[in-house]
Amino acid sequence: MSSDDAKRMSIFEGSVVLTKGTVVVRADRIVVQQDAEGFQHTTAYGKPVRFRQKGDRKADKEGVWTEGEALRVEIDDRNERIELFERARVARDQDVVNGEYIFLDQRTEFFSVSTAKGAAPTTPAAPGGRVKAVIQPKSNPEAK
Repeated sequence: MSSDDAKRMSIFEGSVVLTKGTVVVRADRIVVQQDAEGFQHTTAYGKPVRFRQKGDRKADKEGVWTEGEALRVEIDDRNERIELFERARVARDQDVVNGEYIFLDQRTEFFSVSTAKGAAPTTPAAPGGRVKAVIQPKSNPEAK
């Protein structure tokens, strides 16, 4: 681990485990930068980086775990966002999505998947590039 207080940056290398609240990140290398207001921006690198976070859904008493992996993961504390780059996969409840880029908004629990950052859903994928999703049917609690 190395830290530069003047730049407000810390670098962790090796078999790194970062825990922040309900988020746990496992990576080969993690760079944490802090802005003037104390918000942190974390970039994790690995083969792959893995993370796990407990959701805060109001409808769920216990919350739902979100698990993901990618070669690079960026966590923006200020905006409560997680971005996964290259060979990205996210599983939430029994749903699983795969793509080259996944964006998660932790405030709204919204996520999007694409073949590359900035690619529109209608943009043709690179050769062999494809978004894959397995979405399980949800039970209707009112039907019981």
